[in-house]
Amino acid sequence: MIDVAAALDYLHHGNPTPIVHCDLKPSNVLLDDDKIAHVTDFRMAKLYGVGDSMTKTITLATIGYMAPKYGSDATTSRRGDVYSYGILLLETFTRKRPSDEMFQGELSLKNWVKESCPLSITHVVDTNLLSEEEENHDIEKDCLLSIIKLAMDCSADSPEERPDIKDVLVVLNKNKTKLLNVARSA
Repeated sequence: MIDVAAALDYLHHGNPTPIVHCDLKPSNVLLDDDKIAHVTDFRMAKLYGVGDSMTKTITLATIGYMAPKYGSDATTSRRGDVYSYGILLLETFTRKRPSDEMFQGELSLKNWVKESCPLSITHVVDTNLLSEEEENHDIEKDCLLSIIKLAMDCSADSPEERPDIKDVLVVLNKNKTKLLNVARSA
């Protein structure tokens, strides 16, 4: 997931003309032979001028990954990609799709996670992500809680409340470092 965040950072900040993907979802993330993630399918991508923070356009992004404003007023922005990234993070760490049949009515992937965390992080995250060693369990839970909180921040309903993808990368890399240190000490 760090590779995907780095790709978004490059699209949003690494070019003279920023690019917004507008349709980030699992099927648009491919892994190469070295398990490095690559963002694909730029058919809906939008180019922005240097000072533009958002633009109005017709966007047919995928339901479940599309930021709320994309659907209501056709506004696209970098923060819309951050929203989609947050949903992608939630899906990755819970192994639940936004379209899972358990999510009906008012219950969505976001709402399910919000209702369950932080009291029972182990009930929402994929159990394969937790080691069986007790000594590392607390650090792993702290990292998972941090990532789930980050995913919830990324998928905030209001674009202004979502972090910039650069800040997302900082949090992810801090958690990666913690987990690598635990793995080295084991």
